[in-house]
Parts: sequence; C-alpha cells; structure tokens
Amino acid sequence: MNFPDRFANLPAYAFPRLRALLDHHAPGGDVVHMTIGEPKHQFPQWVTDVIVENAAGFNSYPPNDGSDDLRGAMAGWISNRYGVTMDPATQIMALNGTREGLYNAAMALCPETKNGETPAILIPNPFYQVYMVASLSVAAEPVFLSATAATGHLPDYESLPVELLQRTAIAYICSPANPQGAVADRVYWQRLIALAEKHDFCIFADECYSEIYRDAPPLGALTVAQEMGADPERVVLFNSLSKRSNLPGLRSGLIASGPENIKRIKQLRAYSGAPLPGPLQAAAAKVWADEAHVVENRALYVEKYTIADEVFAGLDGYVSPHAGFFLWLPVADGEDAALKLWQQTGVRVLPGAYLAQGSGDENPGKGYIRVALVAAPEVTREALSRLRRCLYDD
Repeated sequence: MNFPDRFANLPAYAFPRLRALLDHHAPGGDVVHMTIGEPKHQFPQWVTDVIVENAAGFNSYPPNDGSDDLRGAMAGWISNRYGVTMDPATQIMALNGTREGLYNAAMALCPETKNGETPAILIPNPFYQVYMVASLSVAAEPVFLSATAATGHLPDYESLPVELLQRTAIAYICSPANPQGAVADRVYWQRLIALAEKHDFCIFADECYSEIYRDAPPLGALTVAQEMGADPERVVLFNSLSKRSNLPGLRSGLIASGPENIKRIKQLRAYSGAPLPGPLQAAAAKVWADEAHVVENRALYVEKYTIADEVFAGLDGYVSPHAGFFLWLPVADGEDAALKLWQQTGVRVLPGAYLAQGSGDENPGKGYIRVALVAAPEVTREALSRLRRCLYDD
C-alpha cells in the first residue's frame, strides 16, 4: 500500500516523546503531573445542569457555525473584554476547540502563492504544534522565529528581511505566550499590525491564555487593530473556554475576524467541520456570558504565581510569568532535567525542546523545562519545592 510522504518527517508529538523519555523509569516520589496545560480547578457547578436541561438536543444535528445564542454570547464577551463590536452573524464562528480553528483558518485563508512565490507562514519558536502542521498542509514554508529572553520571549517580526515579509501570508502569534507567559503590549501589537498592513499578511492571534493574569488584563490584537483603523480582515482572533473557565473538555472555542475571512472559513467548515453538540453549545453560551467564575479562577492562579515567586526567590534566571499558567524555567538541558526530576522526585515536567524546532543548541527550548501550574495551590507548593531542591539546590 502506498502512503503519502507529506507528513512523514514530522517529529514525534511532545507528549509521546515525554512518555518515551520517562515511562520506563520509576518515579522517585508521589507523582505530580505538571506537563500538560489541562486546568484542574473546578468549573462552574451549573454547567452540568444546563447540559441536562438541553439534553434533547443530542437528538439533532447541531448548527455548524454555532447557535445564535452562542455566537451572541461570544460577541458580548468580545465587546466587554476588548471593546470591539463584532457582528455575531458574519464575524464570529464557534469552534470545536481552538486547535481546529488554528488549523482550518490556514486551510481557508492561505493563498497558493504570494507575490508569485511560495507563501511563508511565520511561527514563534517555541510554539503550539498545530501552527507547523497547518503550514505544511497548505504547502507553505513554515518560518520559525526564536522567541528568547533577548527578544522578550516574543518573536521579532520586524527584523525579518523584506523579501520574506513580501511572501508572508500568515503570522501566528500567541499572547500571553505559551510557554513563556510573555504579553504583547500596545507598541508590540501596533508594530506587528503595521507590518502586516504594509506587507499584506494576516495575523492569527492565539489569545487562549488571555484571562489568566496577575492584575491588568493583557491587551488584545483586535483592540489595537480597531484603534489603528486597520483592515478588519487583518487580524483573526482565537480564544476558548478551556483555560478561562476550566472547561477543556467542553471544546468551546471561538474565531472572530472580518466578514470575508469568516465567510471563507465557514465555507470550508461546512464540508469538513465537526460542530459542538447542541447541549454543549447551550452550556457554552452561558459560560461565555458569565464572568464571576473567571474572577475566582484567576485568583487561584495569582495565588500560585505568588507561591512560585516564593519558591524560586533568588534563583538566577527565574522569570515570573506575566500571564498564563506555565513556568519556563532555565536548566542546563531540558531532557536531562526532566528525567532527573522524575527519577528523584516523581514530579513530571516537559522538556522545553519538545515545544520548539531546531537541533541541539539551535533549539531555543533546549535549556528550559515547562512547568504547568494547574494543580491545587498546596500541591503546587510541594511540587515546586521538590523541583527546586532537586534541580537547583544540589
């Protein structure tokens, strides 16, 4: 049987790589999982009631683009959060999780050529792996831009050669950044949007960690684009309930942009999309419209930021995250550190190199581990204390 080669050279995904690294070794203590960004806080109790009340909807095919109530709730959230008015009928679509949208938006919006050349898609490095596979799926060239301490842990798009920018079709940007927790400020967004306007490319703003922060909410791309009077098609926003509301299993994501972008994405999704079931859409509409539980959730993360700051006080190279729920901790080698930590303490973390492209020292994640602050505060304190003693206080 013949098989395609287009994805044959993809590296193993981060978590199978982690299992191959750790699972044939016994843990050195009570196991604490700090690898995956899967929130463990309590989601709103009434979510289950809404699903039960709407359970008859499982008997019907759900609306592919999202129900009127759901898109209306999403539009209301965008208005309240970003100060931007979006038409729920033409500028917003419901997603079955943002990974689906981050992939399919590239499929729908990336042209076959850009200025007569192979289109380039700009990707921060480290990055969410779907950015790369979306680029390969549309036969574009993925261009990885190192996001290191030297660049404020955000990619430096302005330093790219004009020849590359002229064939750029899409620039992915994650703010707050996964894994570093860096946040794009107004000047950063202004420069990126101006660059996109000048060279006519689209910004895919992955803002899934936007509701987990210390004090001031991170500025969003849509807000700055509106302030600048940019083309409404210039920015495509992605967000979800996974981190904001501790509901990764509900799979409620949103995509918002100009009407032409959304029209093209809807057309593709009509053929290939998997919509959220009706009862889950009903629950998601209620969750998008409620902020009280988000405030409570954020307070728990702020408590864990404080715990991390206390545990790692005085540690050279420690950077307390501005937002999100990951620590990006410097080590000599991420794989060696993750294996040592597992064997000696039972704490399970992710080597930074598994989230980035590049061989050896060319991989900007090699000298880091990613630590997810998703457990309860008391568990987090104990696990981080074990981590510090094992990796830094020997």
